[in-house]
Parts: sequence; structure tokens; C-alpha cells
Amino acid sequence: MSIGTVKRSVAGLLLIAALSGCGQASDARPSVSAEDREQAESLYRANCIACHGAELQGIVGPDLRRAGSELSAAQIVGRIEKGGGGMPAFRTRLTEDEIQVLADWLAGHK
Repeated sequence: MSIGTVKRSVAGLLLIAALSGCGQASDARPSVSAEDREQAESLYRANCIACHGAELQGIVGPDLRRAGSELSAAQIVGRIEKGGGGMPAFRTRLTEDEIQVLADWLAGHK
């Protein structure tokens, strides 16, 4: 086997390895179960709908229909907990688990 053949084989393997990672989220999040989705939607209706709209379209608060394209679930958790930019903090209104379920659900909107 020549050195040129070895180099091409190694380059091909590196290309395959690189391409196999394409399309995978760098902020892997657990898939949202039907039960968690129901809970998240209920939490959204009770706490978020007045500012973000029934269809996540934004009213006073920003549009959330593609929240997961702009923010990771961890970033969404931080935003819900701390608030900011006119949004109130929800760390004392919602439990840690409720915030996580809501953040995972919103992160799925891409």
C-alpha cells in the first residue's frame, strides 16, 4: 500500500467521522415525554401565556416559537429562573423540576 493510498484512506475516515456528527445537537436534552409535554403546556398556560401568547407568538414578551433554535435548555432554565429584560424571575414561583420541564419543552421548539 502506498503512502498516498494510506493518506486518502485516513482522510476518508476523518471525513466520515466528521460528517457523522453533523446534525446532532451540541446541547443534548432529554426527549420530552407526553406527560412532561402536558405538564409544560399547563405551566405555560398558567404562567407565560399572558406575555408570550397562546401560540408562543409573543405579545409583550418575545416570540418563543423557535426558542430552541436560539437558546439551549440550560439557557432557557436560566432565563426562567432569573428573568430579565422585563420578564419576572420565576425561581420562587415554580419548582426546579417545573422549570426544567418547561425549559426542555421550549428547547424543542425549533
